[in-house]
Amino acid sequence: MKEVESMEQNSHKSKGGRPPKKVKRNAQLMVRLSETERFLIESKAKDAGLRPSTWLRQAARKARVIARLSAEEAGFVRMLAGLANNLNQLLRFTNMQGLLYETKKAAQLLSDIDHLLKRLTNDDR
Repeated sequence: MKEVESMEQNSHKSKGGRPPKKVKRNAQLMVRLSETERFLIESKAKDAGLRPSTWLRQAARKARVIARLSAEEAGFVRMLAGLANNLNQLLRFTNMQGLLYETKKAAQLLSDIDHLLKRLTNDDR
């Protein structure tokens, strides 16, 4: 009887050691960084109380990928920039001629185009 009890205890007894992890991380990704980039990542991880690798994993999960402008959209941006340059030249000319109303109207159009260009090229789209 004692022999059966001791065998049952041995079968339920833990082998010891560290328990297996739920998620095994066996893939590696090598990234080249400048000293500044490395320092920035390490300092942000330290501020968050994390190791740099943990901080990078969390940052990768939360990151939002922003698509580049398509060739067509880039063409529109170049066209708008050219229009803004032409309008700026007209604005200078009207200002030199003393045409106050046209100067104000052109200045507003130039401001609108500039605002649109900034929105198109902003990374937070």
